[in-house]
Order: sequence, then structure tokens, then C-alpha cells
Amino acid sequence: MTRTPGPLLTIVDVSLAGADRDYDERVRFLDHDFRLMRLGTDGDVEVAGALVEKWSAEAAALAVTGIREARAAGLYDGELHAIERVKAAAAPGVPVPDGHELRDVLQEWAIRHVQQDLPGLFANARTVVLGGVNHDRTTRVLREFTDNLEFADPLLRLGVPTLVDQNPLVGLAADVGLWPLRHLPRQVKAEINAPGFRISLALARKAARDCDVVVATYDELVGFGLEDLAGKTLVTSAISEERLAELASRGVDLVLDATPQPFEEQGVTVNAAVLQAMMLALAARGGRLTHDDLLDMIVGAGLEPRVLHPNGPRRRSRFAFVIHPLSQKFFDNVEPLGLVARHSPSPVVDVMEKALAYAPPFVYTHVTGIRSPTGAEAEGWLITVGGTPKEMMAHSPEFTYARLLQAAEMARKLGAQVMGLGAFTKVVGDAGVTVAKKAPLPVTTGNSYSASGALWAAHDAIDRLGLAEVDEKGRIKGKAMVVGATGAIGSVCARLLALASDELWLVSPESAKLLALKREIEDDGPRAQIRVAATPDEHLADMDVIVTATSGAGKRVLDIMEVKPGCVITDVARPLDLSAEDVAKRPDVLVVESGEIELPGDVRMRPIGLPPGVVYACMAETVVLALEGRYETFTVGRNIEWEKVKEIYRLGLKHGMRLATISGVNGVFTDDDIARVRELALERRGVPAGA
Repeated sequence: MTRTPGPLLTIVDVSLAGADRDYDERVRFLDHDFRLMRLGTDGDVEVAGALVEKWSAEAAALAVTGIREARAAGLYDGELHAIERVKAAAAPGVPVPDGHELRDVLQEWAIRHVQQDLPGLFANARTVVLGGVNHDRTTRVLREFTDNLEFADPLLRLGVPTLVDQNPLVGLAADVGLWPLRHLPRQVKAEINAPGFRISLALARKAARDCDVVVATYDELVGFGLEDLAGKTLVTSAISEERLAELASRGVDLVLDATPQPFEEQGVTVNAAVLQAMMLALAARGGRLTHDDLLDMIVGAGLEPRVLHPNGPRRRSRFAFVIHPLSQKFFDNVEPLGLVARHSPSPVVDVMEKALAYAPPFVYTHVTGIRSPTGAEAEGWLITVGGTPKEMMAHSPEFTYARLLQAAEMARKLGAQVMGLGAFTKVVGDAGVTVAKKAPLPVTTGNSYSASGALWAAHDAIDRLGLAEVDEKGRIKGKAMVVGATGAIGSVCARLLALASDELWLVSPESAKLLALKREIEDDGPRAQIRVAATPDEHLADMDVIVTATSGAGKRVLDIMEVKPGCVITDVARPLDLSAEDVAKRPDVLVVESGEIELPGDVRMRPIGLPPGVVYACMAETVVLALEGRYETFTVGRNIEWEKVKEIYRLGLKHGMRLATISGVNGVFTDDDIARVRELALERRGVPAGA
């Protein structure tokens, strides 16, 4: 494959870009000694041609580069094909690559390389591509992971190169049709092309403000004038240490340099054309490189793309979470609906409730500031569909599926990598299975974390109330009950409580499922004695802990007047199983709205009826998956896997999730509130004050 080299092989890079990065260094590559020279011409095509002619007499190979960079930097405003005239000035037989063949390999390899190291990094990423067809291979590979691409080049925006590639006749027709344009004076062509470029550039600038990934050479980046690079990934090539430092100062998260840099120690930053020229200088077939030659030399030289973290390793992810009105009270939070609801009679509000069920989804709030102790960050969007539980139950599941798929498409366009379903949207129909199959991004119901959060909240409430006897391992020496035990969250809560109580009652009207669940739990060797019942009321007076998880949407779940004084009721259902009126009847019972998790970081979002930075556990599951980079359908359907409940709890702790201050229908429970419940419970039990 190689020939016997002379004592020194000279490679000259004649660049149309600036001369400020010129070098003249000796390096060693594939066991051969090279002299590498870079000669910048500041956009002067004639000077570049003269240099090629001069150095081709003694160079083993030349590289001609930088015409796009020169145009981006304002050094050159001519035609791109002028580079062919420069290359033609070389002496016969001297290889003069522009790096195209090697660049294609390196660009595709770089994207696939980082996808292996950081799975999901480009998943649905909002991407802006500067420059032109020099990034063609990069954008083609990126399309495998995201459709959210914007182009500064109007031809790429319209997909012209792809059309030409797919149909050679289109390319021939374009050549014929553009023949007169090519022969117009440069100034006339510039005037004709200017409007299209201005419009495309304006659209690209707008997209760049919120994008996640920028594809550009450094010169294209500077010429574009993009200042806000904070938190972004830059896919680029041939980045020097000085330029990397500048990108760090702009807050870039990750730089993917597709061009390996084997001569960093000598302070030499090379481009793909220089590497290809060096390979051609070693090739034995009259200056030709086969694919096998390329592979052999890439592997032999140990070349790899560079994944650089100029501000330290970090990961930013994006999520969406679907919410909906739990009742007509939600309308107060969204203007102008709030104005109408506050000044209209009930029949008008009822009509508005029905009409909004047909409304398209909209973004309720942008969530920012989520930061894990690991350094990972996440942003997201809460997307509202209009149906209340009442309206969702009044329509077929397909009606709600259609709205959720609209929300999923909106989430995709926003750049979300995973989407969660909140409240009743995860209950309708097959509990997320159909939506997950049809959505353009992974979907989770959040039920695994909801189950975990239910018992987390119950345990905290029991500790603070101090009425139930607990052993040294925190297990309850008493009786517990799960109402709605055969449901998705209820069945997992039952498994957890079976390990943490003496006696557990499973309650559900689904008798066969109830008996099967009892057998499954008993096969696992629980601590508790397992009992079953179709209805709860006869056994309420003995319970120390009750979990309600029926998603009954307003139906009567239990008679709170029969509950034991001092009982902790954890209401997991959304909408809640117990109304504010029911709770008010028993001030001696602690009714906790389970599932509230405090997110890590300085979280900023519009209120959702919880304290600042606090969200329901189903939403927290979506956030945890984003922070972990697990863009996958984690929990769907009515059966929750016990292993996933434990896994999401562990991942939540890893990323700084904490149980929020427990709250009830009237808001956060203070220490005084809990002391008052305890005092009333003891009084109802006939225990003297202070005992």
C-alpha cells in the first residue's frame, strides 16, 4: 500500500482563509517524517493559484482549502468553484485534495461516535446548520436522530441537494436551467440571490436562539454572528486550543471536532484536506486512495473524532409533560379563560369546559433551572390539552389519544427527547400504550415514581405524626390498606406496604384480579398478612395507613367518617379520590396528597398548584429520565414493574430529587398543622392531653 519514503515529505496547505493561523512544522505520521506548511491568502484566488504552482514543484502533495471559511469571514465574495482553478495550477501528477473524501468519512464517524458515548445526545435536537454542502454528510446522519434541522443556506433549506442526489435528471435540468445565471456578472448574480439568502439567514438566526446543536466551522460561526452559544453543542472541525478557549468563554457545553488532531503537542491544527494529502503522499497507486487505504491509515494512525467539554462534562436534556384541567378552577390560571370564568354564570362555564376539550394543545409554561448534583441539566415544557376528567370520560379514548398525539408532535418540534403523561391522560384507554406506539418520541406515564412517592410521603407523614408504632427499620407495627389495589399504582403500593406493615388489606371491586394479586404478593414472602375485600368501609376503623389509588374521578371511594383517628391517608389518585369537603369532616385524620417531589436546582415555571419547584411524581419521573439521558418509554400500561419502581427511586436520589414538604387539599402541612391533627386524634381516641 505504501512506497518507500524520502527523508522528508512536504505537505502544503494553501488556504483561501486568513494567514493568521499559518504554520511550518515537522511532524511524524504513520512512521514517516513530514514537513507541514500552511499558507493563508486572505481570500486572494490569484495568490493561492501562484502558491500552488510554486510549491507543487517540491511538495509530495498539496491541500487547497478555506474558500467557504474565507467567504464566511468576509475575505472572499466570489464563486465557490473558483477553488478548481486554484487546484488546476498544480504540476501534473501532484495530488491536490480538498479533503472531501476523508471529510465525509470523518463527519459521519464523529456523529456515530458521540452517539455511542452519549446515547440520545442528538435525539430530536433542535439543530441549525451554517455553511453549505460542506456539512452534507453530517446533516444526513443527523437526520437519523432528529427532524428539527434549520439551514442558513436557502438551497439546503429547500432540500435541493437531496433532490439532485435522488434523481440525476433533476441535476441535469438544474445545470441546463442555471447555465445563463452562471454567466451573469458577479454583482448581478449577487442581487438575484440576495433576497433568498437574507430570508434564509433570518430564519436561521431565529432558530439559533433556542437551538441545541450548531453545525458550523469556526469561521462560519463567527461570520454568522451567533453570540449566544451557552449550553449548546457545536459540531465542527479543526478546532485549535485558542478557539476552544474562546468557545468555552461563550458557554459552549460540548464541541464535537470531526477532524482528529494527531499533532496537538506541536501546536499544529490540521484540517481533513491536510490529513488526506498526507495519506495520498504515502499511497502507491498514482496518488489514489481506496476505501481500504483510508481505513488502514485511519486505524494505523489511531485517528479518532474529538469530543471536547470546554466547561467540564455536563449534559443538557429536554422533556415535555402533558397536563390538563383537573376542574373548572384551572381556567382561572389561563387568561383570557380566567376572565370569562370569573364573570360568567355556571352554564356559560360549562359550555366553555365542553368547548375546550376540542381545543388544540398549547404550551402552558417553559420549565428551566433544573440542575442535578451530577451536573446534568434539563429544561422542559408543560403542554396543556383542554379536556377535564369529566370531558375525557364523556368521549372515547381515541378522542383523547388524538389530542395527546398532537401534544407529542408539539413536543417534538420544541426539541423534547422524552414526554410524560400527567393526571387523567395516563389513565384513559390503555394507559399510554397506544400513545407511546404512535408518538414521535418516547412516552412515560410516571406511574413508577408515583408509586414510590406514595409510600415515601406516607412514611414521612407517619414519622411526623408519631401515632403509629414503627420498628427500628421504619416498618409499621400495625395495619395498612390499599384502595384500588388492582390498579397500576395501587398494585405496586400494595407490594411496598406488604414489606412494611403487619397486616395489609387489598381493596378492589375486581375480585379475580384481587385474588391474583394476593397470590403474587404472598409468593414473594411478604412481612404482612394479606387480606382482601371488595369495599373498604367495614375495615377502616382499624387502619393506621390507607393509600387510595382508584382514579375514580369524583366517585365515592371510602367513608372518611369511619376512618380511625390519627390515620394517615395517602391520596395517590389524580384527580384526587377525596374531596376537600370530605377531608374537612375529619380534622383528626392526616390526608396527604401523595407524589409531590422537589426538583433539584433553581426551578422556574408557572404555578401548577404546588409550592415553587415542587411537582407531581409522574412529572418528576419524566425529569429524572431526562437528567439520566434515558430517552425511553419507561412506564406505560396498567402493570407497573416492581424493578422499575426501585430503579426510578434510586435514579431520583442520584439526581437530587427530594420528597417535598407534605401537603393536603389546603396546601402545605406545617408542624403546627400536624400537631393539631395529632392532638385531635388523641382526643378522639380518649387519650389524655400530654400522654
